[in-house]
Amino acid sequence: MGKVKITETVLRDAHQSLIATRMRIENMLPIIEKLDKVGYQSLECWGGATFDACLRFLNEDPWDRLRKIRDKAKNTKLQMLLRGQNLLGYKHYPDDVVEYFVQKAIANGIDIIRIFDALNDIRNLETAMKACKKEGGHAQGAVCYTISPVHDLDHFVKIAKDLVNMGADSICIKDMAGLLLPYESYNLVKALKENVKVPIQVHSHYTSGVASMAYLKAIEAGADVVDCAISPMALGTSQPPTEPLVATLKGTPYDTGYDISLLTEIADYFRPLREEWLNSGLMDAKVMGVDVNTLVYQVPGGMLSNLVSQLKQAGKTELYEEVLNEVPRVREDFGFPPLVTPSSQIVGTQAVLNVITGERYKMVPNESKALVKGEYGKTPAPIKQEIIDKILKGEERITVRPADLLKPGLENFKKEIAEYIEQDEDVLSYASFPQVAKKYFEYRQAMKYKIDPDMVNKEEKVHPI
Repeated sequence: MGKVKITETVLRDAHQSLIATRMRIENMLPIIEKLDKVGYQSLECWGGATFDACLRFLNEDPWDRLRKIRDKAKNTKLQMLLRGQNLLGYKHYPDDVVEYFVQKAIANGIDIIRIFDALNDIRNLETAMKACKKEGGHAQGAVCYTISPVHDLDHFVKIAKDLVNMGADSICIKDMAGLLLPYESYNLVKALKENVKVPIQVHSHYTSGVASMAYLKAIEAGADVVDCAISPMALGTSQPPTEPLVATLKGTPYDTGYDISLLTEIADYFRPLREEWLNSGLMDAKVMGVDVNTLVYQVPGGMLSNLVSQLKQAGKTELYEEVLNEVPRVREDFGFPPLVTPSSQIVGTQAVLNVITGERYKMVPNESKALVKGEYGKTPAPIKQEIIDKILKGEERITVRPADLLKPGLENFKKEIAEYIEQDEDVLSYASFPQVAKKYFEYRQAMKYKIDPDMVNKEEKVHPI
């Protein structure tokens, strides 16, 4: 038992969850020095969808963003979220790309890398974990929390032990859908503390309304760190708020020691920004409520809204209930994957198609096929033979680690993008999101032309900004 630490998510997961990752670097920089004074375990500020959003929507270089944050945060560790072999994209990358990405993330200022895999297939964490250790980073192995007949305490403990044997410096219980109930949280943390000797961190979302209570029980069971967001950017689909937890633990053996008045100043900074985002429609009041259906259907909030929009497009909104009932059936057929990117999209789309066509697996998207084939890795439970036969129609399945089938890719990426490279990291932006990065590089060149007086004649060739 001892002081509990908090990882502050306002610079990454909080705005990813509430405003689709649209917070700009100029909104972050004025407050970083104050955030740096709190004494947080870490500031989660990079990875997840921030990389994609910087390039795609904000015309920002994600590497430059990281360097700017590092420059202002002198005392606090910086943390990122990495999807294992998927890095920050949606498919597996060759090992040489993964190793180079990790090397550059740490060189540009990241201290802690939280590494997860959507299927909890730890083979997909191995390369990133080794690379992180080699570069002197803190490798945090994440266990995606979910509920199913195969996901019991023993199952989670086994994953955690395997991750520690692989070199994880700490373990994170990653509850992306807000499914972790308080007493389950206590039992899980207790079981992990009894079985592994590294710090345990808990990450949840407020979607179902139970996360603050789950944190408190986790802390009583010995959790070392929890993820919170400063109050204006907390609750709803984001994390539990920082200040109430700090106040709750004050004067107890778990006291964080953080200064509430400093946290209040930080909250005051974000409050007008929140108003701005609400007024502009970037933040939807709907994501701020509590939806206990999350617990009933075990479907993350973002996935629910996805299902609704797919049904709207098909003009079949009356089938919503039917689709919700089909989701758990598809999930069981597909070996009970945790519902997190990309498996949540795959299971959801398949459920919609099964209901709309009136026949299960009459239409099967390529992603469903890839999941059943083993292209994403090993599912938590074996997939029944009849489902395999129906979907793969005799095609052979992959049983090796998917990345073992990929040839090194870094040199090819470098060649493809040679004319645009201004920094080593550009090749990684391109490898992650080829079309999006290329568009950003063209924008970056155009901006250069605009401010270089010798290039004025080239103005007409410049891409519209």
